[in-house]
Amino acid sequence: MPPTAKPVRQSVNLPPQVARQVKSLAKRKTVSESRVIVELIEAGLEAREREKERFFDLADRLAQSSDAAEQQRIKEELARLTFGD
Repeated sequence: MPPTAKPVRQSVNLPPQVARQVKSLAKRKTVSESRVIVELIEAGLEAREREKERFFDLADRLAQSSDAAEQQRIKEELARLTFGD
């Protein structure tokens, strides 16, 4: 978060198991539970962005590839990214 940006207060309801894990992580790292939740959200957003970039990289490779075997492999990888295993 940029130092000039004002934090926005949000309320979330966590399932009990998730709340226990957050509390445990906070205790282990000696930070607040809010800080742990922020770190987890940031990590999730970064992971989602990397996944999106990987998808577009594969789509570009598919468009540029002239090898049928490589095209099939890339299509299968794109399908896994889109629909899961």
